[in-house]
Amino acid sequence: MIRFFDLLFSVIALILLFPFFLLIALIILVDSRGNIFFFQSRVGKENRDFMMLKFRTMYNGSEEKGSLTVGNNDQRITRAGHLLRRYKLDELPQLINIVKGEMSLVGPRPEVRKYVDLYNEIQRNVLAVRPGLTDYASLEYLHENELLGTSPDPERTYIEEIMPAKLELNKRYLQDPGLKNYFRVIGKTMIKIFK
Repeated sequence: MIRFFDLLFSVIALILLFPFFLLIALIILVDSRGNIFFFQSRVGKENRDFMMLKFRTMYNGSEEKGSLTVGNNDQRITRAGHLLRRYKLDELPQLINIVKGEMSLVGPRPEVRKYVDLYNEIQRNVLAVRPGLTDYASLEYLHENELLGTSPDPERTYIEEIMPAKLELNKRYLQDPGLKNYFRVIGKTMIKIFK
């Protein structure tokens, strides 16, 4: 039933947001050289890799300098990128990943392979469900990049503090991945967006 709602909401959103997507694409192209979209390999359900889609918010070649975004002053982020990230608009193309069945609207956020390889056996339980566009951890760590920006060692802070805390929050959804929890997370996300 969740798959039905994933498809229904995603297709409707893609149709309604299409003109907005075109506007964002134009802004990205005018702002800096490079592709409109950014593709990154993430780990999905059953430990399978897939290409996650985002609007590009960084200058070309920025990923080679690290996969973590550290604070609002990260020099790799474009002017348009700051705006897109602030309102999480860069995540909207993941609606396509949802239509393809690689993601769900609700579920643990998909992680890059280098961090998934650090999961212990219990933490790997997050790979039993489709990764999501939003979840309890996303809501709690809405300003994660700002937290990392204040750390003297962002990579270590992420691995030792933030990642384990987010995986703990994922358990709330994993314990009850039904429709009630699905709509609760969507509701909380909508409230956060409008606030």
